[in-house]
Amino acid sequence: MQAASAHMTRTLLRRLAVALVFGVLLLAGAGLGTSDAFAQSSVRTGEEASSISPVDGQVPGNALGETSQADYWRAVRSGTQGFVSIPDKKAGTLIQSEGEAWRSFRNGPLSLYASWAILATIIGLCLFYALRGRIRIEHGKSDQTITRFAWIERFGHWMTAISFVVLGLSGLNVLYGRYVFPALIGDSAFGFLTQIGKYLHNYLAFAFMGGLVMIFVMWVRHNLPDRTDIKWILQAGGMFSKNLHPPAKKFNAGQKLIFWSVMLGGLSLSLSGWALLFPFTTHFFGDTFDKINWLFGTELPTALTVLQEQQINQLWHAIMAIFMVCVILAHIYIGTLGMEGAFDAMGSGEVDLNWAKEHHALWVDEELEKESRRERGSSAAQPAE
Repeated sequence: MQAASAHMTRTLLRRLAVALVFGVLLLAGAGLGTSDAFAQSSVRTGEEASSISPVDGQVPGNALGETSQADYWRAVRSGTQGFVSIPDKKAGTLIQSEGEAWRSFRNGPLSLYASWAILATIIGLCLFYALRGRIRIEHGKSDQTITRFAWIERFGHWMTAISFVVLGLSGLNVLYGRYVFPALIGDSAFGFLTQIGKYLHNYLAFAFMGGLVMIFVMWVRHNLPDRTDIKWILQAGGMFSKNLHPPAKKFNAGQKLIFWSVMLGGLSLSLSGWALLFPFTTHFFGDTFDKINWLFGTELPTALTVLQEQQINQLWHAIMAIFMVCVILAHIYIGTLGMEGAFDAMGSGEVDLNWAKEHHALWVDEELEKESRRERGSSAAQPAE
């Protein structure tokens, strides 16, 4: 009897265990089926959503909330500034569209028209030489000279001139070198040449700026316009006619034009170059545009980012450099090949007296009068015997 009771108890427990296991399996299967159905439903929803075009600001999956895909990328393309945790906050701009415009202008119209300007200047000087020839000293060289420039004046001139030649050549290499030199001397030599040019350009810039200050201080009073310039301009300085020499003081109207072109062009070149040497520290163009808007009622942009300032600085620096190259080419021509006796002024500092009388008669009269007064004063100071 007891054995039968124990057998029934074991059988009941086995049945309960089997039922429990079976129930657990049923629940798990139901859960898996529901999860699979939910996943399939989600996939179908995504597939259906992906086939629907954005409408009323909605996008597939609603990933951007109420912002459309077109608006999102339009904002990115326009240079919207985001937030970054790194020190360089410029990295918050994903796409800086002005960079594309800068590159297109620099490698397109700027390079093209700059080359035309330099070529036109050279051709113009060659034509002038072919038609006019070298401007000679019409009365021939005399046996007397007069001091044209003191050593300090020549030092300031040559410091400015030599530094500008190096700056000009290295700058032209940056603008045009990659189109010419790699094919002639190879990539490695071109890279080395450009690197050396970069260092020279950066450091000799200070010599150029120092020279500008020197010659401005020494010569500005001689380059102020006066009445004698009108006659010189009307007669074109006698450059197109022989036996015609309009009177001039230490500097004639043509030289004054060169002086102010170099001073103003050099100042603009120096300011833009300074901004490039020390990037992201200046706001020259934003401040300048603000003053222009106030003066002329224009609507130039003034809220420029530091990167936009750099891009405009680079373009303006190149434009002013080409302008200065053209001016200096004309200056070099007339001071060497174009006019007999002109180079002596910056060579030895002593010029032929006949040359000085023909081109700077009023200045010669002033210098001779000063010399005469010094001699009279010296004679008066000597005690009578």
